[in-house]
Amino acid sequence: MVELDDPDRANALSVDLSADLAQTMATLGDDADVRAVVITGRGRAFCAGADLSQLGESREEGLRVIYEGFLAVAESSLVTVAAVNGAAVGAGANLALACDLRVAGPGARFDCRFLQLGIHPGGGHTWMLRRLVGPQTATAMLLLGEVLDADAAVAHGLAWEAAGHDSLLERSVELASRAGSVPRNLLLTTKATLSEVAGIESHREAVELELGRQVASMDTDEFAERLSRMKARINAD
Repeated sequence: MVELDDPDRANALSVDLSADLAQTMATLGDDADVRAVVITGRGRAFCAGADLSQLGESREEGLRVIYEGFLAVAESSLVTVAAVNGAAVGAGANLALACDLRVAGPGARFDCRFLQLGIHPGGGHTWMLRRLVGPQTATAMLLLGEVLDADAAVAHGLAWEAAGHDSLLERSVELASRAGSVPRNLLLTTKATLSEVAGIESHREAVELELGRQVASMDTDEFAERLSRMKARINAD
C-alpha cells in the first residue's frame, strides 16, 4: 500500500511528495512480486490538491513535477486502486482518477475546484474526467462546481463502490489482492490491452490486437499448469 503521509497539510502534493510518489511507483513496478497497489491518504483527506504556494513560485517547472507523481500512477503497468478516504481536490482528484479503480469511503469528496480557485485544469484532468464519466457529469463537476460524495461517485461511474470507514482499506486491499491469483505477465499485458483498445474503432481490430497476445499466453507454463489442473478436476468429477 502507498500512503500519502502529510496529514497536517491534508496530503497536498508538494514537489517533494510528488517526486517521492513517482519514485515509489517506479520501485514497485520493478518488483516482480508486486501485481497491484492500493493508494490512500493518511488522516481525514485523500489529497487536498497541489501545494499552490509552491506552484505560485515555480510555475511550469513545479507543475511538471506535480504531474509526474500521478502520471507515474496512470502509466504504471500494475493494477492501481485508490482507497479514497476523504477529500480528493484538484490535483488530488487527478491522483484518484489516475488509478484503475476507485473505492470511496464515507468521507470521500471528488472536487475538481480548479475554476473556483481561478486556475485552469491541468495534469490531464479534463481528459481523464470526461473519459470516465462522460461530458454531462464532467461539465457539472468541472464547470459548475458539482462535488460528488461516495454514493454519487458510484452512481456516475467515478467510483467502483462505496465502503464504510472501517472497511475501506480492507475492501480496497481485498480487491487489489485478487491480482495475485493470475500470472503477473498476463495481468500486465491485459491491462495494457485495456488501454490500447480505447483507440480502436471496430470489433475486428480488437480481435486482431488480442489474437497474438492470446496465442502467446497459451504457450506459457502457467497456462499449461492451469489447464492440466482443470482437466484433472473434470476427470475426477
